[in-house]
Amino acid sequence: MEELLKFAPRPTGAGDMFQLLRDGQARTRADLAAITGQARSTIAARIDLLMSSGLIAPAGEASSTGGRPPVTFAFNPGARVVLAVDLGATHARLAVTDLASTVLAEVDAPLAIADGPERVLDWVAETGEKLIATTGRSTKDLVSVGVGLPGPVEHSTGHPINPPIMPAWDGADVPGLLSRHFDAAVLVDNDVNIMALGEHRSAWPEVSDMLFVKVATGIGSGIIADGALRRGAQGAAGDIGHIAVTSARDIPCRCGNLGCLEAVASGQAVANALSVGGLDAASSADVVALVRTGDLTASHAVRQAGRDIGSVLAACVSLLNPSMIVIGGILAEAGEHLIAGIREIVYQRSLPLATQHLRIVTSQTRGQAGVLGASALAIDHVLSPAAIDALIA
Repeated sequence: MEELLKFAPRPTGAGDMFQLLRDGQARTRADLAAITGQARSTIAARIDLLMSSGLIAPAGEASSTGGRPPVTFAFNPGARVVLAVDLGATHARLAVTDLASTVLAEVDAPLAIADGPERVLDWVAETGEKLIATTGRSTKDLVSVGVGLPGPVEHSTGHPINPPIMPAWDGADVPGLLSRHFDAAVLVDNDVNIMALGEHRSAWPEVSDMLFVKVATGIGSGIIADGALRRGAQGAAGDIGHIAVTSARDIPCRCGNLGCLEAVASGQAVANALSVGGLDAASSADVVALVRTGDLTASHAVRQAGRDIGSVLAACVSLLNPSMIVIGGILAEAGEHLIAGIREIVYQRSLPLATQHLRIVTSQTRGQAGVLGASALAIDHVLSPAAIDALIA
């Protein structure tokens, strides 16, 4: 990290200096003075402020060639906790994490997003409070809440905008509703964005350009470019499920248009097609179960869904040139059938230069991608330089 800092602006405040310690590496006052170019007295004063907040703590003594060994200091992720909330169409996963996104307690439960914001968020608050208590902490230790929603979210306000599967939520003040229960910052984003963030931070932090694709009841993607999540102007970037594909030209989509990728290749679309063909498939989970039992019709349908998704992702590869595409969501659990179909078309239709080092893989975090990303979203907000300076002011 120190090598990178030689080429970066030097920290000027306590919040900036704190960022040097977020990697968990213990450093002495002299180390920090050498990195920042600031006086030892300034460093000592800022360490005292950060220690008083609990965000850093002594981490033992450094080795010494003579005299008294200097004390080292490191980030204390247990100083506060975060509530991470991943809401899907029919489920909710909540986790309490520390400030390094280590999961301390977790719960996964059925929950219908169609029940509306008041009922769903009241349940989230009640369940979240109980979950925090199981860790031995109280809501006084809660510093932020991160929420992922299964629809378009205006990131600047945290309000869902015309979400196809959650119409009662249009314009709902999600941060305001949760702030009735928690005295903490509330950050809200699209569920696929937070899954991309969670997958990137946890499994592929060294990958600078990555596309995360969720294939479940719907289809969406999250974009990591130059190491950061990219949301677009209003937070709608990555909504590939509503790109038109030729194989679905006349098929109506729940968004109101015809021919969307989601209408032909989502888990629900595959389930509907199999049901019409006489198979017992009402959901994405049923499709996965059929594939796992060796049903050839279901396996072929999932492979074709992969091809349809691949036709859209080939265009994304040409536009964004990612070095990795990660496939998540419940339909990704149907063995190699989905990802094989995606690979077949992406490598066939993309230019060799764009696919020269491209890897297409399944999610490593699986069901935890959403809560890990929601945790990271909330933590990045409250541990930003400006937020730290405000905390210790």
